[in-house]
Amino acid sequence: MRLLLTSTAILLTCPVAAMAQEPASELEPIIVTGQARGYIAIDSVTATKTDTPLIDVPQSINVVTRAQLDDQGMHSLGDVLRYVPGATVGQGEGNRDQITLRGQNTTADFFLDGVRDDTQYFRGLYNLERVEVLRGPYALIFGRGGGGGIVNRVQKTPSAGGAFATGRLSANSFGAWDVSADVNAPIGDRAAFRINAIYENLGNHRDHYDGERYAVNPYLAAELGGGWRAGLSWEYVNDDRVVDRGIPSLAGAPLTGYRDQFFGVPGINRTTLDAHIIKLRVDGDLADNIRASTTVLYGDYDKVYTNVFANGPATSQRGIVPLAAYTDPTTRQNLLVQSNLVWDVTTGWMTHKILFGLEYGDQQSANQRRNGVLSNPTFNLADPVFPTVTFPALSRDTVSNVGTVSAYVQGQIRLGDHFELVAGIRYDRFDITGVDLQPNPDRPFERADDKVSPRLGLIYKPRSNVSIYGSYSQSFLPRSGDQFLTLSVTQQNLEPEEFTNHEVGAKWAIRPDLNVTAAVFRLDRTNATTPDPLNPTVTINVGETRTEGVELAVTGRLRPGWQISGGYSWQDARLQGNDSVRLAQTPKQQFSLWNRYDVSRRLGIGLGVIHQASQFAAIRTAPSTTRLPAFTRVDAAVFYEVNDTVQLQLNIENLFDTTYFPDAHNNANISTGAPLNARLTLSTRF
Repeated sequence: MRLLLTSTAILLTCPVAAMAQEPASELEPIIVTGQARGYIAIDSVTATKTDTPLIDVPQSINVVTRAQLDDQGMHSLGDVLRYVPGATVGQGEGNRDQITLRGQNTTADFFLDGVRDDTQYFRGLYNLERVEVLRGPYALIFGRGGGGGIVNRVQKTPSAGGAFATGRLSANSFGAWDVSADVNAPIGDRAAFRINAIYENLGNHRDHYDGERYAVNPYLAAELGGGWRAGLSWEYVNDDRVVDRGIPSLAGAPLTGYRDQFFGVPGINRTTLDAHIIKLRVDGDLADNIRASTTVLYGDYDKVYTNVFANGPATSQRGIVPLAAYTDPTTRQNLLVQSNLVWDVTTGWMTHKILFGLEYGDQQSANQRRNGVLSNPTFNLADPVFPTVTFPALSRDTVSNVGTVSAYVQGQIRLGDHFELVAGIRYDRFDITGVDLQPNPDRPFERADDKVSPRLGLIYKPRSNVSIYGSYSQSFLPRSGDQFLTLSVTQQNLEPEEFTNHEVGAKWAIRPDLNVTAAVFRLDRTNATTPDPLNPTVTINVGETRTEGVELAVTGRLRPGWQISGGYSWQDARLQGNDSVRLAQTPKQQFSLWNRYDVSRRLGIGLGVIHQASQFAAIRTAPSTTRLPAFTRVDAAVFYEVNDTVQLQLNIENLFDTTYFPDAHNNANISTGAPLNARLTLSTRF
């Protein structure tokens, strides 16, 4: 701990002595996070922490750039991940981001500029430069969790290249609309200020759904001289929306004919979030071949969600649906400090890029739950009347504190002209202490884990633009799970879940603006747990699971004016020793392809398709497990530049009005896909 704080203090004070150096370059952002050309990402500073070309990273990475986010009119991480094969979007009970990567479901494996952002909420895209989806265990770089991969959001940063301002106004056919702005202003030749802001009025095809969200993110950055930079960012998010857990099932399939029917209670189903996220980043050169960086992230989150929802399948097409309800307030304060040092050194015919890192985390959480009492615990499909609900007594009242200290080292070694070795190891100390305040008497709980996570990768480069790799990596997840809400007497004595990944793949930069990748992987999970399909509030142990699969991707410019981003995945996710037990929300096949073609200098068109095979809503342990049917959705767009500063854009989702069920929370809570709808966007730049 003392070593971590000392290194942080050194990195924070070193720049002060260098302020008399030369002014900043006016060609780059002051805080550098990676380069991109259209839909192509060249490298990543935050995901790999070593400013490494993606072709030299021996694991699968998909990057969705700002250009693609804008072209597809994306507004949420769910929108992004639907076009990333190998990733499936969960319903998240209608109040949070939740995803499944390589068969591993998570609400916590989200990062902001490489730093943990694990509170449960919906993350916006308005202030992002790109979204990076890294697959396979990534504990060496990111710590606990991340068994199937992680999602890293890369923030827009201030630029010394000149002042600019952009604005966007959009509205869709459901009545939702939003307005956003992005303003960058250099301050002299050494600093810049950037502010992003958005207001969203929410709406969709579902009855009784509405809400609003607004967020603002000012960011001040400065060149301190001598190659040192500092940036201070504050984001405030206020989110207030209806909680919607979709429709129930019937006979092992989604209940049809009720696409828009609300199974909550209007005025009761609601989630609110008030969040402050402060990020300080300092980076620079300690010597010609040694670079250092420190990031401090503090987050304060105050969230409440209240649910009335279908608590089981419908009895018949016009029958009865059981209901249940609860309300759940949560507060969390995160303090996370990460320091990295990268040393480039050459010894004979070998070149080394060595990463040393230290992390410290303190996360304090408080959570309560009150189960609802309904005036009628059923919903009659033949005579739909909403019940009244009260929340009289606490069923859970928990406070917890998580402390982590981590140290890691990784070497990227170039062996001559054709081989590269990536090897590293990480040590994590994870301590959780807490109290269940609801039992009488109170029940304290605690557990400490010391885990070592290795990573090994070998890359063969027959040509500079081709890499063939094999990799091995491990991650772990403590028994307190994603959100540290409770630790039962039984779970308290069990070892963490472990994830082991083997992957073989190839990456080919056909041209600087066109990439293809392929990977074959096997991911084994031991000491695995999952929500009980018959009672999703209870976690059960299932033993060992295995996900095997293939992932293919192509990104870039096929010819002048034609950009694409596409991929395919095949996954087989099951319980070891019992192939009849299949993992939840892991379709065997997924395919996606997005195209943009510029017909002329001012006119462009877009066309996209998503195909997803059938999937189980919960782990398949019985024939009654609900299966979501396969679907194919087609999207389209038209782009028109009115002049050099104004652009009109029309995005059409679900062009052929397909009926589909994209995701679920469990067997009885299934999302319905939106019908044909359109979004018109007016954007300006000055």
